[in-house]
Amino acid sequence: MFTPMNQLVRLGQAISEWPVASQQQARRNAMIALTDCAQRRAEREDVESFLAERAALRDAATTGGTTAATDAGVAAHA
Repeated sequence: MFTPMNQLVRLGQAISEWPVASQQQARRNAMIALTDCAQRRAEREDVESFLAERAALRDAATTGGTTAATDAGVAAHA
């Protein structure tokens, strides 16, 4: 049964709960964004490391020598 008083009570509850629900949703969104940023940063660092090792291997191949860094890079990505 929906009486005007019940409707007002329900409206009052919804209005009073809205800031809490909004803050919780914002926190969830921020945590998801932070996780996504951390994953992208880790991937970007991994790609940067891989490309640096490949460049070192290329440079070593053109000069005819190897370095400890290139040997470690080969082992890390083998």
